[in-house]
Amino acid sequence: MHELLKDILPIQEFDMQMIQLMRLKRERQKELNNINSIKNDLQQKSMIKDGEIIELKKNIRIYEGELKDIVDKIKKLESQQNQVKKVEEFNALSHEISQAGRERATKEQRLSDLYDKVAAEGDILKSLNESLESTSESSKALEVEIKESIARINKEGQGIKSQRDALVGKADPEVFHIYETLLKNKKDRVVVSIENRCCSGCHIVLTAQHENLVRKGERLVFCEHCSRIHYWQESEAIEGVAEPSKPRRRRRTTK
Repeated sequence: MHELLKDILPIQEFDMQMIQLMRLKRERQKELNNINSIKNDLQQKSMIKDGEIIELKKNIRIYEGELKDIVDKIKKLESQQNQVKKVEEFNALSHEISQAGRERATKEQRLSDLYDKVAAEGDILKSLNESLESTSESSKALEVEIKESIARINKEGQGIKSQRDALVGKADPEVFHIYETLLKNKKDRVVVSIENRCCSGCHIVLTAQHENLVRKGERLVFCEHCSRIHYWQESEAIEGVAEPSKPRRRRRTTK
């Protein structure tokens, strides 16, 4: 293995832990955002529905005022009709009363529809508010758990970063720069071993010449396919344990 890579590998391990933590944090934050999105959606729908009901009630007051005017008009016409003596005048007033009556019936029907609409929209608003209250109540414990989880992730991440920073100062600046550039692009391991003449990053077969260069460890060798840095995983000999001797064959005794 190239000597300069020995300082990079432990840094890479810390970076892998950081990447896993960041993925977990994003997942937990997404859960929290989904909960807030549901609550915000219910709040928005509730506000819109409340505004619609207010507008309907305004229209009801307008129609109630118009209906009152029509009723007053009919009473006035009926009073005038009781006082006239000519048939022509009586018939004319009857026509006006009949027309006003039709207007009153139209207004009353419209008011009835508006009353029904307000009642229906009120039921929807009540259902939305109940859903919002239920969602807010049921999600409290989950929101607390998620926020505590994110806080733990942040704390663990700070600890990992401190240990990583301590190692960065020991690494070769040029090699570390190359490593960081590759890491930003791939968000995964970029210093990888060769296994069975394959890159353990992209799993593509390498040439024997490439493998030999990596074995020598004289310079940095990059994968021709994925640009990762290769190193040779050297087998570690166990100290203090002698290699088992081969059993001797027993000679045949000739009679």
